[in-house]
Amino acid sequence: MFALAPSALAAGYRLEAHGSVGSTNALALERATEGDTGKLWIVSKNQTSGRGRRGRPWATPPGNLAATLLLADRIELGMAATLGFVAGLSLADALREVAPEARLGVGLDGGEGTRSRFELKWPNDLLADGAKLAGILLESSVLGDDRFAVAIGIGVNVVSHPGDVPYPATSLAALGNDCSAERLFTALSAAWIENFTLWQGPRGTSIIRDRWLSQAAGLGSQVAVRAEGRVVRGVFETIDEACRFVIRGDDGSQLLIAAGDVHFGAVASVRD
Repeated sequence: MFALAPSALAAGYRLEAHGSVGSTNALALERATEGDTGKLWIVSKNQTSGRGRRGRPWATPPGNLAATLLLADRIELGMAATLGFVAGLSLADALREVAPEARLGVGLDGGEGTRSRFELKWPNDLLADGAKLAGILLESSVLGDDRFAVAIGIGVNVVSHPGDVPYPATSLAALGNDCSAERLFTALSAAWIENFTLWQGPRGTSIIRDRWLSQAAGLGSQVAVRAEGRVVRGVFETIDEACRFVIRGDDGSQLLIAAGDVHFGAVASVRD
């Protein structure tokens, strides 16, 4: 059974659990238009019409985790996008708690030896051993009265992962971990409280940025980013205070990218 962590309950968060749902994000935004005040988690182990970035489908077969957090407040619109990084950090923290023994090999940063860790791929993926384990999707809706709703969707491959995708994918089960979606969600709800509290602090975005970079996939490596109909290549240098992707081009120029699809390794070196 799904349950919130004690710290989440104490902070006033609420839970709405479903055996099956079309889309947790869509349902969260529907709750917002109905007047929900936010701090609401909507969760399910089966999502039939989930979606990822750019309208791509995201499958959540039975046993995997689909979770959306609805926030409805006067959050500065420019700051809302950084909540995806808060979610990524929270998920990574939760995974390290529930799956410390997961079999992970060499990370995308080229480190040597076997390590038990998860990596965050800009802007919204979480990788395990270089394969996609989870994805995050932020969607928003204007509510009026200077308020808008943000739905922070998190999908995790717990017991299964797709095989018909153009990128490596994995699941906790494939990594040798038998954690359930329910256990992972409880850890996630607790980790969110810790990271969101940091985000709300005076140096919030700076701390979140530094924490995210310490777990970033591909940092310092060659990357190719498809953005606005073109492919940009260079070295992944950092993310800036607004969490934009920063590339150092071959000519030494610095490029800032707000949205795009990132590719590492051999794919990044292939010229169009």
